Amino acid sequence: TGGSPCPPLPSSPANCAMPLRTSAALAALAFLAATASAFRAPAAAGTSLRVASSAVSRSSPLSVAAPANVLAPRFITQELANEIAQKVGTPAYVYDGRALTEQAEKALAFPNAFGLTVRFAMKSCPNRAVLQLFQRMGICIDASSGYEIDRAMAAGFEPEQISLSSQEMPDNIAEFVAKGAEVNACSVEQLKKFGKACPGSKVGLRFNPGLGSGGTGKTNVGGPSSSFGIWHEQLPQVKEVLAEYDLTAVRVHTHIGSGSDPAVWQRVASLSLALAAEFPECTALNLGGGYKTGRMPGEPSTDLATVGAPVKELFEKFAVEHGRELTLEIEPGTFLVANAGSILATVQDMTSTKGEQAGADGRDFLKLDCGMTEIARPSLYGAQHPIAIIPREGCVDERGTASYIVSGHCCESGDLLTCAPDEPETLQARQLVEARVGDFCVIDGAGAYCSGMATKNYNSFPEAAEVLLDSKGQPHVVRVPQTLEQMLANERPLGDDFA
Repeated sequence: TGGSPCPPLPSSPANCAMPLRTSAALAALAFLAATASAFRAPAAAGTSLRVASSAVSRSSPLSVAAPANVLAPRFITQELANEIAQKVGTPAYVYDGRALTEQAEKALAFPNAFGLTVRFAMKSCPNRAVLQLFQRMGICIDASSGYEIDRAMAAGFEPEQISLSSQEMPDNIAEFVAKGAEVNACSVEQLKKFGKACPGSKVGLRFNPGLGSGGTGKTNVGGPSSSFGIWHEQLPQVKEVLAEYDLTAVRVHTHIGSGSDPAVWQRVASLSLALAAEFPECTALNLGGGYKTGRMPGEPSTDLATVGAPVKELFEKFAVEHGRELTLEIEPGTFLVANAGSILATVQDMTSTKGEQAGADGRDFLKLDCGMTEIARPSLYGAQHPIAIIPREGCVDERGTASYIVSGHCCESGDLLTCAPDEPETLQARQLVEARVGDFCVIDGAGAYCSGMATKNYNSFPEAAEVLLDSKGQPHVVRVPQTLEQMLANERPLGDDFA
């Protein structure tokens, strides 16, 4: 169409700002050029798209105008949205490699006294390309199952770079240990199982220190109401099992929850050091992750430098008192990937219950082509995610705003994206750019515990594609959309002998 190009969007809130490019970003993402083909689908002839002028680089998150009272997408532009949709359709997960790299650099700079190992909690986003990006930066793996160990090794990690802390110890644990993987026993029974399978081995001990903290009760994994870790008062039993199987405790591990309070986290560090003092051959203390990460404007985020400084002092004090210099291990997941990922969806339907009978209870609904099959966090926890509308054509400044309930595509009344905070069954409308069927809808803060925690194939919806942006903002497909054949691959039809 004619007319001026769309002006830039207003800046996002501080905790939503996109990172600057760094030399590490260029190095970490260089492998994508060789392992995946960037796609830049040309616009069809006669297209009516109005996108940013060439003066606005795709590397910038700002490319189309939006009313001041609604959120802008964190890094997906109208041009990029159309390009991705043309290539893999919607819904699609989109990860910004620059943001992943900057968060990784922050984690690698965590204050430490005598050495640091950063382990990515891969359950938060287990895509192979994301794992490879982190591996190239020197980050190791926190695995939560034997299957995640296999998956990490398939991505190129050496077994020695992988540490397992699991609610279910694999039956083939001896095979992983023989290859070099590290294991943290998470209960006294797990420790016995490990001892029987691997007598005379080194082992880590995950303790529940008696305190917990999390964004919700469902993400709190410490304290007396949590099954995670060995209850700290079972220390005598632990020592008995170690002696029975000639095991050496070389690592103490604690993790108290996702979205944990920094003050509680520091207190747990002190309690964890006291546990480490009980094991003379312990050389490492793993304090887990769970750093608070604000997805919505105004939500606080943990500053690793601030929370880590007093922990470093505690390690130094421990070294003076016990003559041992412990290596620090941390296991960030959400911190590394949450705000580096978004879901690109399409508004596929709209409906309204407004009318005389409904009165003030009437609502306007947007129905997306994604839902709990791509993002289950709102339905599970009442989790809050930024949501923005991008017109498929034209500029957002040509539209007003409206209040919507945004729902998913599943035949499930709880498939909502705009529930109240921590209340998944309570509707809470969002003020968005006035939407039309066919527009794009971007759900930000979707890098962690979305693709890896989706309700796969519910209503037989296929797995969505995943796309990773390189250091220049170019998109690379790192998972193609699932086909029906792939969905049915493990099923078997009834045979003639079935009676």
